[in-house]
Amino acid sequence: MSNSIKLAILGLGTVGTGVINLINDNLDELKRRSGRDIIITEVGTRRQRDDIDSNIMQNSDLMAIAASDNVDIVIEVIGGTTLAKDLIMHAIKNGKHVVTANKALLAEHGNEIFAFAEAHNVHVAYEAAVAGGIPIIKVMREALAANKIDWLAGIINGTGNFIMTEMRDKGRPFADVLSEAQELGYAEADPTFDVEGIDAAHKLALLASIAFGIPLQFDKVYCEGITGITLQDVNYAEELGYRIKHLGFAVRRDGQGNADDAGVELRVHPTLIPQDALLANVNGVKNAVLVNSHPLGQTLYCGDGAGAGATASAVMADVMDLVRVLGSKDNDEQSNSVQNNHGHHVPHLAFIPEQLSDTPILRAEQMITGYYLRVHAYDSPGVLADITRILSDAGINIDAILQKPAHKVGQVPVIILTLPVVESQMNLAIEKIEKLDTITDKVVRIRLDELA
Repeated sequence: MSNSIKLAILGLGTVGTGVINLINDNLDELKRRSGRDIIITEVGTRRQRDDIDSNIMQNSDLMAIAASDNVDIVIEVIGGTTLAKDLIMHAIKNGKHVVTANKALLAEHGNEIFAFAEAHNVHVAYEAAVAGGIPIIKVMREALAANKIDWLAGIINGTGNFIMTEMRDKGRPFADVLSEAQELGYAEADPTFDVEGIDAAHKLALLASIAFGIPLQFDKVYCEGITGITLQDVNYAEELGYRIKHLGFAVRRDGQGNADDAGVELRVHPTLIPQDALLANVNGVKNAVLVNSHPLGQTLYCGDGAGAGATASAVMADVMDLVRVLGSKDNDEQSNSVQNNHGHHVPHLAFIPEQLSDTPILRAEQMITGYYLRVHAYDSPGVLADITRILSDAGINIDAILQKPAHKVGQVPVIILTLPVVESQMNLAIEKIEKLDTITDKVVRIRLDELA
């Protein structure tokens, strides 16, 4: 067998350059671990770069690189969901293994891509697509393979976590912190994907499929951003012993005797969690994923969720896995069948493809969480009794009430924490509260989870 594994890198931005630097810095270590020479033979870039080794061919024709006979593994780090998809499908068609950091592409088209890879007896590895350098994909596909995962919750967007941390620690308003995040390179010029939760939803779709053995269903993820979070709510939450984090949740529900309510919750939204919870103390741009499984229990995985070094580390972890697959295939005369290929590599979504389940994804109104409610009302007798009566009539149990001094003449904020309730019940209760003559504004609601 050849002793060299040849890589092509499509895209020489921050991540692509980081991969090159990592290979150059750790070349001997990589060979000691794999027993093979790992070399970059081609890179795809729109302009020639003087800082690239002359032995590496630079080419603007990315399709040609994806089909090159001089490449074993294609690393896609250009992003986007159009050209990137075409390149990956072309590489697969030409028998190349693929490593990608493209969470949006996989969340939206992963079912098609993985099926195509299976049909062509190659693998698509994607550790870098979720949580940067944290090996959460590998952990869930391999280390937790004997466990039944009940739920997971994660801080899976560093930009949102940075914003929420700065608001809490320094009392800065959302817009001010977002502007700094853009200056520091944590947020794009158009920060929509980060602050509206879309980036986190892409990652959650991948994590949920691996956790529960279901097809990718990004379009069914409930998604709510952090643009409506105010310093007022951050401070009230702190006073009540909670912190607000922007979290992604994937929760398996058995329906508690009602088959119509059995399924999987997929949701991304701001959430109050206890101040002493592990996730509550993951700050700045860090990412973290808390997994609750049986029999292991709760485990937390935390680290850098972005950046050249963290992402390059995850990319090369995938490359090392594929190097071993290629070595196994070289020594296996039966490796031409897709079925035998499973013997050398974990299935793309952790479960054998034909064993993926059709477990339904629950609708937003079926979700069950606790709630933080901020109600602004005229300071008049009976207003609190009216609010609590409406909640009680809706079957909603109150856990705590905090009435603050008037912030406008004659108007008082009332803060209420509730125990978990079905979303549809809360929707009806809020609708009735807002119709009270004593209520001066829309009810602010933020979900609450004890992470127990």
